[in-house]
Amino acid sequence: MPPKSDSVEGIVLGFVNEQNRPLNSQNVADALQKFNLKKTAVQKALDALADSGQISFKEYGKQKIYIARQDQFDIPNGEELEEMKKANAKLQEELADQKKAISEVESEVRGLQSNLTLAEIKSKETKLQSEVQEMEEKLDKLQSGVILVKPEDKKIIEDSFAEKVNQWRKRKRMFKELWDNITENSPKDQKEFKEELGLEYDEDVGVNLQSYTDMLASLNKRRKISR
Repeated sequence: MPPKSDSVEGIVLGFVNEQNRPLNSQNVADALQKFNLKKTAVQKALDALADSGQISFKEYGKQKIYIARQDQFDIPNGEELEEMKKANAKLQEELADQKKAISEVESEVRGLQSNLTLAEIKSKETKLQSEVQEMEEKLDKLQSGVILVKPEDKKIIEDSFAEKVNQWRKRKRMFKELWDNITENSPKDQKEFKEELGLEYDEDVGVNLQSYTDMLASLNKRRKISR
């Protein structure tokens, strides 16, 4: 007579039949921890079920391996197995299609998440409107002829700029004369020698004296016209 489903033996029997694979007592005890069953109780139930012929077992040394009785299961014939294989293949295709659809949806969700939310858009809009207003106010001042920089301050800045450009030009000329004298009879390649000394030309750091010289010339021309 089969044990009650809610008894220890009933729970163990149901698990062994459900798994339908070789199990030892530790496997069963670990899986049935949710029922608060101790290993000793599980072992006792397994032995009782085996003794009553409700499950099968084999001994390997000191260890017993338990398995569900196979005569209780309907074993499919060749035709049924073939149908099952076809059904499985169809299910695998459907699973692949579902995974692809899920991947596409997840990709779309990631794309939507990377976009700004409505609150973020409104915040950015407010910030941009504020910046536009500031720029329009500044433009109005310029168009109205308001002097933003005092003439004396402007002159100080222009004189400082002119002095620095002239000093730059002078030092560049001095370096060239000195460099030419040093390397005139040197057997070393000038480029390699410069790298060895750790020297950098203006062009090496992305600046050009000529562009500043042109700005200075334009400044001097405006000064002459305004006199």
